[in-house]
Amino acid sequence: MLIHPQINPVALQLGPLGIHWYGLTYLAAFGLFFFLATRRLRHQPYASITGTGAWSRRDIEDMLFLGVMGVVIGGRLGYCLFYKPGHYLTHPLEILFVWQGGMSFHGGMLGVLASQWWFARSRQRPWLQVMDFVAPCVPTGLAAGRVGNFINGELWGRFSDPALPWGMVFPGSGSMQPRHPSQVYQFLLEGMLLFVLLWLYARKPRKTGQVSGAFLLGYGVFRFIAEFFREPDEFLGTLALGMSMGQWLCVPMIIGGAWLWAWATKRPGQA
Repeated sequence: MLIHPQINPVALQLGPLGIHWYGLTYLAAFGLFFFLATRRLRHQPYASITGTGAWSRRDIEDMLFLGVMGVVIGGRLGYCLFYKPGHYLTHPLEILFVWQGGMSFHGGMLGVLASQWWFARSRQRPWLQVMDFVAPCVPTGLAAGRVGNFINGELWGRFSDPALPWGMVFPGSGSMQPRHPSQVYQFLLEGMLLFVLLWLYARKPRKTGQVSGAFLLGYGVFRFIAEFFREPDEFLGTLALGMSMGQWLCVPMIIGGAWLWAWATKRPGQA
């Protein structure tokens, strides 16, 4: 049986300013996106586009800036609306208290979709072409975020069999019984495994929308599976059909991703 090391969430203290590990994982996520996006420029169809519509490093910088805004604003608003709507409707100013924690991946994803729609519109490019470019560069950032969750000892898993070799005690949970390290599961599934599969899939020419559909479908399935091992939010518990809020939010992703991939596959035209 393992015990969570209870790492100090503050990585560096500079006088009154505390730099948190979780914030550093966000920086790592954005850095990984920039690194992978510059490599993505070599993939088709982006490498073969010339003239005024050619893709460049400047595009990546603008996409990253807008994406950061989308992640932060969308992630915060998504948490407030999806998980604690009653509380934040009665305490609207607390929506701004981001230092108290509370971010939602699904809200952040909606924020990224909106920000990249703005980018596509400003560059007069097909929105799905932009999203196909972005999708393979995202999972490593998700993996970095799960590292931050593990360091903070939060979002722990459900109780596990005591004989499970990697069962872990999270003292912050208020129980000394072993749990599934669900942050690690999510790091491996929706982070690293999804990245490998999506990166290899996107390296070859695909029809517009196929890569985006594959991301939505893949993330939705992997997150849905991981939620079986993750402890539901205490203030929500399990919802209809015994599913968590995270699983319910994955259902439209899975359906939408499967539909988008099938629709893109059947479209006439070149890859």
